[in-house]
Amino acid sequence: MAADDSPTKQASGRPQLSSMRTSSYLKEHQQYRPPQHLDNHFGIDTVVEDLQGSRISPPKNFSPFNGVPSKDDPPRIVEGANHSFTHPNCAPTRGTRSDRLVATLIYKSPSPRASNASLPARLASSNSDIPANLAPTTNIESFPLEPPVAGEPEPLDHLYGSYISPLCITSFLHLMSTFPLPRTVEQTTSSHRCLDDPEHPRVVELTLSPAPFPTYLSLADLRKHELIYRFEREWNVDVALQHDTLWRRYPRLVVFDMDSTLITQEVIDLLAATITDPPDLAGKVADITHRAMLGELEFDAAFRERVALLRGLPATIFEQLRPVLDITKGVPELIHAFKRLGIKSAVLSGGFLPLTGWLAGELGIDHAHANEVIIDDSGRLTGEVKGRIVGRERKQELLLEIAKKEGIALEQVVAVGDGANDLLMLETAGLGVAWNAKPRVQMEANARLNGESLVDLLYLFGLTSEEIDMLTS
Repeated sequence: MAADDSPTKQASGRPQLSSMRTSSYLKEHQQYRPPQHLDNHFGIDTVVEDLQGSRISPPKNFSPFNGVPSKDDPPRIVEGANHSFTHPNCAPTRGTRSDRLVATLIYKSPSPRASNASLPARLASSNSDIPANLAPTTNIESFPLEPPVAGEPEPLDHLYGSYISPLCITSFLHLMSTFPLPRTVEQTTSSHRCLDDPEHPRVVELTLSPAPFPTYLSLADLRKHELIYRFEREWNVDVALQHDTLWRRYPRLVVFDMDSTLITQEVIDLLAATITDPPDLAGKVADITHRAMLGELEFDAAFRERVALLRGLPATIFEQLRPVLDITKGVPELIHAFKRLGIKSAVLSGGFLPLTGWLAGELGIDHAHANEVIIDDSGRLTGEVKGRIVGRERKQELLLEIAKKEGIALEQVVAVGDGANDLLMLETAGLGVAWNAKPRVQMEANARLNGESLVDLLYLFGLTSEEIDMLTS
């Protein structure tokens, strides 16, 4: 009995961890290891354990990598980093075409907007049991019977930064993922470039591949989509959507409106302001101008009506107005950049040729067209216009004439304007840009810019701030 109770005999009947060594740290240090064959049922763990020492397929002869990777002989990384390659921005395979969409996001203002949530609180002395700011009134008689009209969405730039923040980009990519894709594509790929400051970018270019399925949602409809418009208001940005083509990066002709585009004023309003009798003339002309730009009045008739009110003004008034013209910020630098890039420029104005021609000469614009007023023998305006009015249809015709004369395809023409009389011109060009435009023009144009400097137009061509500085210096 004493021999049976010896420590040696007890130890011999107990399994030793040293005899069960494996290459797994976890297996050697677990407190309990079940037997390999507990019963006739074999789970996946048992199968894997049994297969550790076996080989499922016959061994392959290993040969050193000869520099040409293949499925049978892939390259083996012995030391260093292991890189995998994707091709979302590469040239398409032969026989296919790329279908990439470029979205340029431009932050509108250097300062964030006020939050819609900051509503004025009611007086604390109110006897109503309704919490402050929860209802528009405490008087049940005046309580509205219909829900309030939905206002502007809550601005998010004041929360996440007055620039194109990472969350702004993420929100836009999520928005784009909700649109239908081609049948053969399950998901999109995207890449981005900060075109100015990488830390707090004001301009970001996103490339998405592929574009939403055009059969269900064309680019024209996508630009006007309610979700895109709401995103712009939420994040205080302008979104310009373009196909990623060669013509986007290499325009050859840029056509401008003059009033409220190249300059910040309306010339005919400046002329009317010089007339003191009758005293309300300037106000009448300004009202007609505003309604014509909104598209409420037919432009040609409205223009003739305003010119008739200028009868009797001396022809020298155009020379007197030259120092008064306020050129839009960034225009001289933009035209200088066009010269260095070999891009032709033109101004098609619904104003007056004496001022339009002079401004074009000062800025170095290649083509200038505007209305010619009739001057009598005494050197005064007769209140009449010579020839056709440079309005909606005439601007479109002039754009086509200039492009044909210069031998430039319409895909490489860009038009910039702000009023309803610019819509046909914007529609005819390869890219039509609404510059601080009226609401209708903003919705109809291919792209919209609501900034302070017209130099922002160069961002739509894919240029970075570094490249723009090189062109404008």
